[in-house]
Amino acid sequence: MITPTPSGRSGYSGRSSPTSRSGRSGRSATAFAAGAAGVPAEAVVPPVRRPRVAALRGLIALAAVTGVVIDLVTGSAFRVLSYFTVQSNVLVAVVLGLSAWRAWGARRPLPPWLTGATVFFIAITGLVYHLVLANGSSGGFTMTDVGPTSDWHALANHLLHTVTPLGVALDWLLLTRPGGLRPRHAALWLLYPLAYLAFALTRGALLPPGSPARYPYPFLDVAAHGYAGILGNAIIFGSAFYALALLTVTLDRFRPGPRAPKNRISPQAAGPLK
Repeated sequence: MITPTPSGRSGYSGRSSPTSRSGRSGRSATAFAAGAAGVPAEAVVPPVRRPRVAALRGLIALAAVTGVVIDLVTGSAFRVLSYFTVQSNVLVAVVLGLSAWRAWGARRPLPPWLTGATVFFIAITGLVYHLVLANGSSGGFTMTDVGPTSDWHALANHLLHTVTPLGVALDWLLLTRPGGLRPRHAALWLLYPLAYLAFALTRGALLPPGSPARYPYPFLDVAAHGYAGILGNAIIFGSAFYALALLTVTLDRFRPGPRAPKNRISPQAAGPLK
């Protein structure tokens, strides 16, 4: 039974009192805070514009594009595009270009597995070049044409084998959020080197003997090592690459991350908005 009030209105009203509204607001805020606990920062804090980061990534992408273009202009496109170095730098140009665009426009960053894969592939390029191909004591794997024959070749080699690997590594270590990689990503990344091995061997088998750069790299030269030797080389390099991939995943757990944007709203009763 509804009891009339002195004003003649029923005791029930569809309107809530200020006290009840403030109580619900407090509970909602508490629920939101509880729900936000444990959620990754990028899912709670909206992205902000990072023009300096965008500029750095744009420069790295430009370095990769410049090196690839120089090689294409001064050499045969069919030969140039067959190198792992060029393919990995094309990936750098695309991924770092997209990352620069997203940082400039305050958009969500690219998936960690993609940026991690880019770091892994370009690290292979830099390490294999400096430790094997350009190393006179690498056991016969030194490339005979690795020495630059002109200033343009010297610039391209420097950009593709040194500048972009270092730039991508520094960007990943210092300017991307850590913690997004898992051990399964290390195995996933190996699919590309395996596919490249199949591509290089198939290409070499289809080209006639004596063709220039029939096999892109000395450790893939079937005519010099035979298929048994290539299999041994593939196992050695593949094991090293997998260790490098696992190291990348491990570093992702401990590397520092970029500082989160500061909260522009002061705590309650601490003063006006900043």
